[in-house]
Amino acid sequence: MEEFVSSVGTGLRFAGYGLAPLLLLPLLILAVPKPLASVSDKLSLILDRISGAALGLALAAAFLIILIQLAAVLLRYVFGLSFSWLNDSVIFTFAMMFMLGAAATLRDDGHVRVDILRPRFSPRAKAGIELFGSLIFIIPICVLILYAGSGLIARSWIGLEHFNESDGLPIKYLFKTMVPLFAILMIGQALSQSIKAAMIIRGLREPETDTDHSAEAL
Repeated sequence: MEEFVSSVGTGLRFAGYGLAPLLLLPLLILAVPKPLASVSDKLSLILDRISGAALGLALAAAFLIILIQLAAVLLRYVFGLSFSWLNDSVIFTFAMMFMLGAAATLRDDGHVRVDILRPRFSPRAKAGIELFGSLIFIIPICVLILYAGSGLIARSWIGLEHFNESDGLPIKYLFKTMVPLFAILMIGQALSQSIKAAMIIRGLREPETDTDHSAEAL
């Protein structure tokens, strides 16, 4: 198992090195927009769809958590039974709901913004803020999450870590894998957002309105 995890980790590391130049794409669009416009637009669409697929799993987890919690309450207060694996399942699905849904929430501009000046800016100024925030804050922080958590995740997979209780779920390693998966999805969506922002700045894309975001969410 250790050799398998090591091989997978090495493969993912080299895949990351190979895909790293894509993070420069938004800046290249600013420099030479027309040759890159078509490819960049398709890449952004693909990344948006990946976030949408992850959101579908997050919605499924939200529905599942209701059923699991209902079962746990009925078993405890009607039949006097309690199982640790049910409680672990609630925690696992709760993590899935937030970790997998965060990227699509970024896509649909659903995260809380604290910048009180942004609504007064022009569409190009807003796009500039989006580009700067994605490249300077979101992507580096998510890369740091991947780097800092890689050893912990690898050890969890090598030992096929269980949840703490004796009758807990035997898949704590999958629970911990939600963290790097969240970071990867956020990097992809931040790249998509920065591509769209760069294209707006260069006049290759119309700024999105609140109506557009509502339509995407549907």
